[in-house]
Amino acid sequence: MQPVEIFFSYAHEDEDLMNIVRRQLIIFEREEIIVKWHDRMILPGQEWEGIIDERINRAKIILLFISSYFIESKYCYNTEMKVALERHEAGVAVVIPIILRACPWQNSLLGKLQVLPKDGKPLNEWGNRDKVALNVAESIMVIVQKLRGEAKIETKKQPVKKNLMTR
Repeated sequence: MQPVEIFFSYAHEDEDLMNIVRRQLIIFEREEIIVKWHDRMILPGQEWEGIIDERINRAKIILLFISSYFIESKYCYNTEMKVALERHEAGVAVVIPIILRACPWQNSLLGKLQVLPKDGKPLNEWGNRDKVALNVAESIMVIVQKLRGEAKIETKKQPVKKNLMTR
């Protein structure tokens, strides 16, 4: 079975926090359950924009590492997040926002998605960051296992069925 590709979208100012989560996923990559990809994997001389486009459009899971730096970055917010949400709405990828730092993410297009960590508490506000990052990684792996089991994951809002037997 093919590993599930995961794309990491983050602002470089948040690289240290993103790496805490990334490291918790390493064992699953070594077991060939997932393949992680982020822009630090672009080789010298490669055209970064084309590589990023290719990888985000190939990923089955897109992690958006959210902070005020992410929101401020035109490339992260206007390009990567836009593509991610379009793919999410089309049902071809699952977008998982991970809140790294306090910011007004609820007022963005992300406000409609379930976020990690639990209750949207930013990663940098937890006392034990490794423990919360492990919980985030375990939550991501639940989605990976569903994708590998070919179970359908609902990403779009379902229409409300009207009761035909109304009084």
